Amino acid sequence: MKARTVLGTALGTVGAAVVGNRLLAKRAGDLENPLPGVERTYRWRGIETTYTVAGDPNDPDMLLLHSIHAGASSYEFESIVERLAENYRVVAVDLPGFGRSERPPLVYSAPLYAEFIRDFAADVTDEPIVVASSLTGAFAVDAASETAVEHLVLVCPTDETTDERPWVRTLFRTPIVGTTLFNLLASKPAIRYFYDRDGYYDSDRIDDEAVDYAWKSAHQSGARYAPASFSAGTLDPEFDLATELASLETPTTLVWGRDAELVPLREGRDLAEAADLELVVIDYATQLPHAEHPDKFVEYLTAELLHADADLGE
Repeated sequence: MKARTVLGTALGTVGAAVVGNRLLAKRAGDLENPLPGVERTYRWRGIETTYTVAGDPNDPDMLLLHSIHAGASSYEFESIVERLAENYRVVAVDLPGFGRSERPPLVYSAPLYAEFIRDFAADVTDEPIVVASSLTGAFAVDAASETAVEHLVLVCPTDETTDERPWVRTLFRTPIVGTTLFNLLASKPAIRYFYDRDGYYDSDRIDDEAVDYAWKSAHQSGARYAPASFSAGTLDPEFDLATELASLETPTTLVWGRDAELVPLREGRDLAEAADLELVVIDYATQLPHAEHPDKFVEYLTAELLHADADLGE
């Protein structure tokens, strides 16, 4: 094949990728706020972040922190916000790099998210109950060691996702190739597969609206930067979660889906034993018991918090 032909083919491929990426971004459009309540913004280190507040301002604060993945956002809590707002002032935030918050081309890290949670909780809430999902649970534990938190509720928390591969982060951050690869990994079939494999026990419970919102979130400007660090394993904290929990003075409850495979229940039992914590297990659930069984989750959560309050009053 002549050099001119090879060059022309390469340029055509690159051009097609650029056009395809732009069309996907245009098709995704603006991301709407999916949660009931009042939307507000919080500026942190030059990053404009977005959060939603619902419930009576005189009720205790509850801060909801979503998990980390390509299409992550506070939509994760869409099915429980109204229920929780009956008894709490609920604050659901989109972490920097996700959802409706800004997504600057930073090298995202575990300390960055822990520091954000610490500052956000101190500035926006008053000694909140913090509900954090998956890897964000580790960030919340780190933050709770330096700020006032009434109670931690960690849903399938983990401190280890994958082996560290910085080259993956570098690849995803490249303008054309990185965007194209990320768009493939964040396609609707890929998101549904993720929910089916790791998020939900029953695939029939996967909401088309949740998949669509995650897809739109993953196709906002700058969407690949934070997931690039996640995919590279460079968002994992450097501390051991069990050790950190054992030394933490904040009352903490673990919540696990009985059939979780990505972070299996045996890890939850090990954590609970090592740190002497309460462990709530929800049947027929995996990584997202709060999304798949919202009524059960709120019922168990409320009962656990009331039990904790009773223990403190003794």
